[in-house]
Amino acid sequence: MSEAYEERLGKLLSFGMEEKLAKTAARNEKVYFSTLEALRSASLVTNENERNKNKCLLLYNAVTQPKLPLANRSLLFQMIGEERITTKAQLDAAIEFLVSVGEEKVEESILEQHAGVGVTVTKEDICEKVKIVLEENRSLVETKGSRTNIGILVKQVLTSLRFADAKSVRFEVERQLQDMLNSLSISEKTQGETNEVKTLKKKEAYKDEEENWDPFAGIPNIMSARDLETARNTPELLERHRLATGGKVICRFPPEPNGFLHIGHAKSMFLNFGYAQKENGICILRYDDTNPEAEREEFIKSIEESVRWLGYEPAKITFTSDYFDQLYELAVELIKRDKAYVCHLKPDEISQYREKKQDSPWRNRPIEESLRLFEDMKFGKFEEGAAILRMKIDMQHPNPCMQDPIAYRIRYKRHPHSGDKWCIYPSYDFAHCIVDSLEWITHSLCTLEFEIRRDSYYWLLAALDLYRPFVWEFSRLVVTHTVVSKRKLTFLVDKGYVRGWDDPRMPTLMGLRRRGFPPEALRKFCASVGVTRGDNLIGFHKLENACRTCLDPQVLRRMCVLEPLKIIIENLPEDHVEWLQVPNHPKDERKGNHTSPFTKEVFIEKSDFRLQDERDFFGLAPGKTVLLRYAYPIKAKDIKWSAEDPSKIEFIVASYDPDKTQKPKGVLHWVASTKFSTSVEVRLYNNLFLSEQPGFIKGDAWLNDINPESEIVKEKALLEYDAAKNIHPGDIFQFERLGFFCCDKDSTIPTRIVFNRTVTLKGSR
Repeated sequence: MSEAYEERLGKLLSFGMEEKLAKTAARNEKVYFSTLEALRSASLVTNENERNKNKCLLLYNAVTQPKLPLANRSLLFQMIGEERITTKAQLDAAIEFLVSVGEEKVEESILEQHAGVGVTVTKEDICEKVKIVLEENRSLVETKGSRTNIGILVKQVLTSLRFADAKSVRFEVERQLQDMLNSLSISEKTQGETNEVKTLKKKEAYKDEEENWDPFAGIPNIMSARDLETARNTPELLERHRLATGGKVICRFPPEPNGFLHIGHAKSMFLNFGYAQKENGICILRYDDTNPEAEREEFIKSIEESVRWLGYEPAKITFTSDYFDQLYELAVELIKRDKAYVCHLKPDEISQYREKKQDSPWRNRPIEESLRLFEDMKFGKFEEGAAILRMKIDMQHPNPCMQDPIAYRIRYKRHPHSGDKWCIYPSYDFAHCIVDSLEWITHSLCTLEFEIRRDSYYWLLAALDLYRPFVWEFSRLVVTHTVVSKRKLTFLVDKGYVRGWDDPRMPTLMGLRRRGFPPEALRKFCASVGVTRGDNLIGFHKLENACRTCLDPQVLRRMCVLEPLKIIIENLPEDHVEWLQVPNHPKDERKGNHTSPFTKEVFIEKSDFRLQDERDFFGLAPGKTVLLRYAYPIKAKDIKWSAEDPSKIEFIVASYDPDKTQKPKGVLHWVASTKFSTSVEVRLYNNLFLSEQPGFIKGDAWLNDINPESEIVKEKALLEYDAAKNIHPGDIFQFERLGFFCCDKDSTIPTRIVFNRTVTLKGSR
């Protein structure tokens, strides 16, 4: 670490700050100076370590709250230093109030009232409230037992006792909950618990998991960002923003319509729509359509479909192209302010000038000349690449995004939304921040690769005296064994490596949907990985686990054999048909039963039979008995070999035990004779790439990493009789012992039925 860091760390530690917290604050120069200012405003004295620890923590929490207005910060810090505000609950209440009043100065007594200064919550108060909450949740505790979500109970108590110490509340909840569990345990031992009650508890566990899931888990409450002078709004701009929005949080999700949305966009939607909902605000779906070369109507439609499928409802749908007229006028205004100029350098020449930090030869041309040339660009008097509009910022700046970035370029392409009206189009660097401002966005949340553009984002808004949204960057969501680069995904589609943008192997949302992933699984997955600024390489298996968790309590069970092996049961008559009652869901009786025919001819998986039995093999072998699930035990007695191919088994002769006297360990799935089963095509999907991070493979070598077994097609699978009735594309079943499967859109029911494997069962073969 640098000497400056060590000096900052030592200074913070001298005030009594916890070492871990001090290291965090010392790493960021801006945060350090803000924290130091707060410590001094609070009149903290160095070397009073034990007494100051809590004060330091509260002050740090305050300075890293970006919403906290400047006007009343000193008063808040003073109240912390004087130990009038001593808990996180008091601090949160104070900040909430100060945010609501903005830059208006407040009286000390009013802030004390809102912060709960002087409010005492006794141990008796906490005990009584916990008792009430536990009684209100008794049925939940009886169902969940030791798996009861303590956090939910604590939250309910703190809702009533806002200024209670959270740790004390949690301790009391845990204590009283354990007492309740102990009393329930004694009651069950004395009274006995019926199987029906146990079954009911298992059923309710599924419902409870869904009901108690927090859709906003993982969304940070506090977002700190690199502070810039240009990012600060004037009081006049803040007032205009307040009048326009009514103080409501406004977020936006701004995809470029140059492809289908992928799993990384799911995280962005989760944060933008989720944060807006969490703050009782709104979120806009805005198409960032400034590049007509790559954008298509197909992509525009798929994006809206993906957003709604994932469960998000945009407050409104806009296009950057809706603002092309205003953007053009603002570009003209920028030229008039001598902060933009028309340049004739080619892309490679621009790169060379930037490397040398050398001004463009046209940087200082007269304003009137740039205005005339920009108008000529608008009316198509230049060839593509012959002229561009550049922002005049600073060619000496260490950030390349500040070295006179491009504002407008010429493209003679029809735009999918605005048609042929324009032949010049704004760049992302020019349009994005301005449209954020025009739409009065409060929080511009984007991925970390855009952090480098923060400087130019605020420079442009300041140059045009426009409102500045709060910008916060988060890490991209990257899932193993796939790529999310639009260029690479487009290549896979265009070159026929996959079936299209919605191929079930693709990381696109429409691909995952076609594969059978439910939208709630993606939302839970995003909540589980959280929203951070750290690296976010997540194993694909975690997404699969989220999918299993969502599907398991919902979908019906059926049996399907992928590679059928015929079994002839010799001690059954030829025309024997016994209609068995089979549960639709073994864990949920409320889902009812369906009938499954048991016939003389049945089919099992080819892999479930071996000529030589082994100790750890639970399938069928000569002389061995297994149980056909929901039916009877059968014993293999003879093998009939094919006359055409002596190495191929034609069928197995077996006998069955009608009285079920035997209790074999092996339990196999099966289907009845072809008269009572349906031939289906089953596509088994695996990882698209062999490597965890194929996106880092250089050059074109990433194509060699494509998994040759990413899709395995079983064309002659057999599905049990009942499952094929009234089926539709998108229907999902669990094929017992095999996994979860979704009916594909390629199906032409009833003549052809295609299933995609969504995920295997946990721990299945």
